[in-house]
Amino acid sequence: MQQHIHTDNKNDPEEAFYFNAFFQKWVADIKYVLQSWKKLLVAGFIGALIGLLAAWLRPVSYTARLSFVVEESKSSAGGSLASALSGQIGLDLGSITGSNGILAGDNVLELLKSRSLIKKTLLSPYNDTGNFSLADQYAEIYGWKEKWKNSSKVGRQINFPSDQQKFSRLEDSLLQLIIKQVGEDELSISKPDKKLGIFEIWITSRDEKFSQLFSERILSFTTDFYVETKTRRLRGNVNRLERRADSLAMLLNRKTYSAADANLMLLDGNPAYASPSVSAEISSRDKTMQGIIYSEIVKNLEVSKTALIQETPTVQIVDSPEMPLKKNKWPKLIAAGLGFVLFSIATGFFLISNKKRHS
Repeated sequence: MQQHIHTDNKNDPEEAFYFNAFFQKWVADIKYVLQSWKKLLVAGFIGALIGLLAAWLRPVSYTARLSFVVEESKSSAGGSLASALSGQIGLDLGSITGSNGILAGDNVLELLKSRSLIKKTLLSPYNDTGNFSLADQYAEIYGWKEKWKNSSKVGRQINFPSDQQKFSRLEDSLLQLIIKQVGEDELSISKPDKKLGIFEIWITSRDEKFSQLFSERILSFTTDFYVETKTRRLRGNVNRLERRADSLAMLLNRKTYSAADANLMLLDGNPAYASPSVSAEISSRDKTMQGIIYSEIVKNLEVSKTALIQETPTVQIVDSPEMPLKKNKWPKLIAAGLGFVLFSIATGFFLISNKKRHS
């Protein structure tokens, strides 16, 4: 019974002896590897050459950085009209109600990376003339067009004209590949400081002009989309009130001429007849009523215009990408040093494993 207990117990001397043996074995392996320093140097030299070759063959990319701020409206979506009315008596309810726009907070990070906005940006013109789009340039510089042309599944030249509204199923699927790679691998939207309202757009591609145009246009399209979405209701009200005000102004002008003719007939008419007097009274009454209605419509129109101005946000660019853009290329010395170290370590592990296999 005592012998069984003695066998199951693990004491400290045995455990210390185990770690000591492991450390000694590790030191012996290092000494064995260092004895083959010539092999390590040859492997490191080969790795350095491969690193230099990789740095030389790696395509150069260009990064465009654009920073901007969003100045939100003073009024919220639900209190814009009340804020406009309160502004006429010297109050500012907008500063109390706050703002809840879709560009407020971190929502801009997802809005700028939406597939619809990336697609619209890629289908914008690359040059001032012609319909050669950013998507065409992207597929060209990455060699995709040549690959598609020689592919058995595609087998023809694929273009994405900027003036084309609809694409075939094949063209749309290939365009989705470009959108996916740009959105996931090359486009980055960030907010450097959570306490500040400054956003940054980073886009990296193999074409300098593409990076610059893409960063500027995706912000432009996002701003247009945001302003249109946020002010659509108020802008519709303004348009309806303007049409109604124009119609009432035309009717009021006609009624003014009609009332003048009725008054003229009253002066030239026979006092024995009451019809000229009644006609003049009706024309004057209608003119007064239309004038009151027109005045109220114009007042509501001005209030709606004020609310629209307060509700419209401003997106202001802080830093725009300027040529030349930041060039991304592996430093040759760092690539050679990294290749030397990696190949030397790999050779050392190979020598150790080969020694264990033959021992």
